Amino acid sequence: MKDAGRLTFTHIGPYRPVFREIMSSNEARVEIYDTTLRDGAQAEGLAYTVEDKIKIARALDEIGVSYIEGGWPGANPKDIDFFERAKSLSLSNAALAAFGSTRRADGLAADDGVVQSLLAAQTPIVTIFGKSWDFHVEIALKTTLEENLRMIADTVSHLRSCGRRVFYDAEHFFDGFKANAEYALDTLKAAAQAGAETLILCDTNGGGLPEKIADAVALVRARIPQVRLGIHCHNDGELAVANSLAAIEAGATHVQGVFNGYGERCGNANLCSVIPNIELKMGRQCLPDGKLKLLTHTSRYINEVANVVPNERAAFVGRSAFAHKGGIHVSAVSKAKETYEHIDPEKVGNETRVLISDQSGVSNIRFKFDGLSDEFSRNPEAARRLLSQLKTLEHEGYSFEDAEASFMLLAWGALGRRRQFFDPIEYRIWIGSAGEPEAVVRLRVGNEEVHTASLGVGPAHALDQALRKALLPHYPQIERFHLIDFKVRILDGEKATAAKTRVHVETSDGEVSWNTMGVGGNIIGATWQAILDSIDYGLNRQ
Repeated sequence: MKDAGRLTFTHIGPYRPVFREIMSSNEARVEIYDTTLRDGAQAEGLAYTVEDKIKIARALDEIGVSYIEGGWPGANPKDIDFFERAKSLSLSNAALAAFGSTRRADGLAADDGVVQSLLAAQTPIVTIFGKSWDFHVEIALKTTLEENLRMIADTVSHLRSCGRRVFYDAEHFFDGFKANAEYALDTLKAAAQAGAETLILCDTNGGGLPEKIADAVALVRARIPQVRLGIHCHNDGELAVANSLAAIEAGATHVQGVFNGYGERCGNANLCSVIPNIELKMGRQCLPDGKLKLLTHTSRYINEVANVVPNERAAFVGRSAFAHKGGIHVSAVSKAKETYEHIDPEKVGNETRVLISDQSGVSNIRFKFDGLSDEFSRNPEAARRLLSQLKTLEHEGYSFEDAEASFMLLAWGALGRRRQFFDPIEYRIWIGSAGEPEAVVRLRVGNEEVHTASLGVGPAHALDQALRKALLPHYPQIERFHLIDFKVRILDGEKATAAKTRVHVETSDGEVSWNTMGVGGNIIGATWQAILDSIDYGLNRQ
């Protein structure tokens, strides 16, 4: 094949409108192929157990993805164990796929160990990847371009003859298309003619741009109209979601990605963004009816199982995705949410949140409380007084965005509704010669002054125990209050050991949990304040 005859990006223009005519005869539904268990597992710092993979697979099936890629059978003992257990896994919506490569060069698929492992997994679908880039064929595989075509065709044909549905991942397709478009297309034709039902074009290096992705997909759609086209994008250019959507616009009806965007290097296309954009923005269905509302729950559940800290600013599913802080924004949202929300958050199982900070206005205060909004509306002076207090406290280092219980105590106080259950007088901490801290607290409950002491594994624990010992005879319900999280943040690190500290405490009564906060130059003092608020809030809310 001569260079002069090669197809290049400059030849694609006429193909751009072709896919629209083809799409008119195809279903509008887009298949979701999830590879959280395989490609997502390649993320740095992420390691699933087999039990983790089973739990995630069930969650993916519940939300209704079309396919779940379980891993590479035979690649490691964990994946062998997973596929063995998956044989008894009852899935209602999704079909399970095993992933692997084409056979080795100069061999036969029937004799290839990788292919035999794929068949042994007994999944209805097998996804194999092959080389689309002539550079990779000659450098990585060290074989000829013709033998690579035979490897693809032989592997697909053998898997089909064994009763498997076959998806073909065209690895590095867009790089290969740019370098030698005709050969890249020949690899797809080899897979299609051998019986692959879906051809997935992979932006393996993650460097593609949406327009170029769309151009290539449209051309492939025109040249090979008889099979379904898919897209698989990596996020190295921060464009994996955009590229996936561009491919769908150009004729792809199968999209591969990972929940929460896990994956090697910068990750894969994030299905938590791909799915709602397809359904809510493009008007195409990809999940069963009603399942989109499970999106936020599924995202957070997978983070929990994978032991990954959630990205609170993640689009659609993040805790901050529909959080409003500026007073002007909140004022508008209180009138019509669409003024600053691009979708109704309930459609993806999320919620509108209003934050309280020095950026707030009186509208934030009114919007914040469903139960108290009328009271603040009737008492605007209380709202202004609370807002002034909040701005002063934030200037001192307080942040109420993740300490709503401390904020509620201030709000109840501004309205004159906060009950005073006890009055702290002082506390003291000793560290004995054995290194065990002892806390002494004095406080007033009604007309009685209470003086107690307690040992603890640390100063915070000793303070908490001493306070509980003092209050328990008067308020036995606090026996149900348990600290479940404790976080410390240094606010001005340049002051070294004299830095101001913010302490967050999360408390639960077994049914609900709440967050409180303390700030001060003394970490023990900040801790004492956060613990006091945690008990005070628990008593007040009852």
